Amino acid sequence: MSNEKVVSSNVVWHHATVTRVLREEQNNHRGAILWFTGLSGAGKSTLAHAVEERLHQMECRTFVLDGDNVRNGLCGDLGFSNEDRIENIRRVGELAKLFVEAGVIVLTAFISPFSADRERVRNIAQHGDFFEIYCDSSIEVCEQRDVKGLYKKARQGVIKDFTGISSPYEVPDNPELTVMTGEESLESCVNAVITLLVTRGIAKSN
Repeated sequence: MSNEKVVSSNVVWHHATVTRVLREEQNNHRGAILWFTGLSGAGKSTLAHAVEERLHQMECRTFVLDGDNVRNGLCGDLGFSNEDRIENIRRVGELAKLFVEAGVIVLTAFISPFSADRERVRNIAQHGDFFEIYCDSSIEVCEQRDVKGLYKKARQGVIKDFTGISSPYEVPDNPELTVMTGEESLESCVNAVITLLVTRGIAKSN
């Protein structure tokens, strides 16, 4: 699979008469991409779903794209080589952009270990739509939380190219938000994300 972008021929973007602005007015909030990134076991999915619950209580339109769920369908044909990881994130980024066009706050929970891939998704989105949220947790804490035993298998060499063990994780240089998921409570982390969204004008406080 080549990293070069393949452009489909004879395709013209169709502009809908129901625009993103109209959808956002109906939803009473802006669309946005909340991109949760961090090591396996850092709490990305847990935090994303907890934030979604809070946003649902605030009557926001939301959807969570979870790494495991996406690999069961949309990206079921991809493995875990660097090339396939890049394609996995590209597809998710394009899907997330469509959710934003629908006026939805889409929350993604992916390790997304490479800075260039996360930056590529940022560039897919319009300025101000993409929020990189780094779930900062030490690898020791992540291993303690590892109910699937993935870290153990990675250290034994059973799982190849495992992020944090045999494959690198590139820590975000300048994320919109860093949450200390290895130290702080889930409620505290949720509050930090909601505060960010309210401050940036994505959602309205109750």
